[in-house]
Amino acid sequence: MGQFIDRKKLKLTCEQLRHSKQIVFTNGCFDILHIGHVRYLQEAKQQGDLLVVGVNTDASVQRLKGPSRPIQKEQDRAEILAALECVDFVTLFDEDTPLGLIQEIMPHVLVKGGDWKPDQIVGSDIVQAAGGKVLSLRFVEGRSTTNIVKSLLNKS
Repeated sequence: MGQFIDRKKLKLTCEQLRHSKQIVFTNGCFDILHIGHVRYLQEAKQQGDLLVVGVNTDASVQRLKGPSRPIQKEQDRAEILAALECVDFVTLFDEDTPLGLIQEIMPHVLVKGGDWKPDQIVGSDIVQAAGGKVLSLRFVEGRSTTNIVKSLLNKS
């Protein structure tokens, strides 16, 4: 089970562990956790020793997804992710992209879902310049929070 920690503590932790552990980073809103998220996070964890997940704050999700989102509060989304066996650390970020967070923790491996091409992934240039890898992992078709929300709205 992982830890939900603030950015400052995460940065210090990554600095201490980066020479002995392979750090993998991903990010997202993770508004309604679904099987696509779980499979993706499990595959991400297989890319190194520690999986760090950056979660958009509520304000960031609203800017990206619109005023009706998020469905779940940031604290809840972060705690749910931290409870997964494959996740080691979870932190929040308020920016529209995780670029600042990526610069702070400098992961060895940066991953996103298969709907992102590696050269489109925010921070890919920084991670690669430092000798790290950038990967686009498998995407589970038809599984998305947006689809779940649409399905629920159609049933009401």
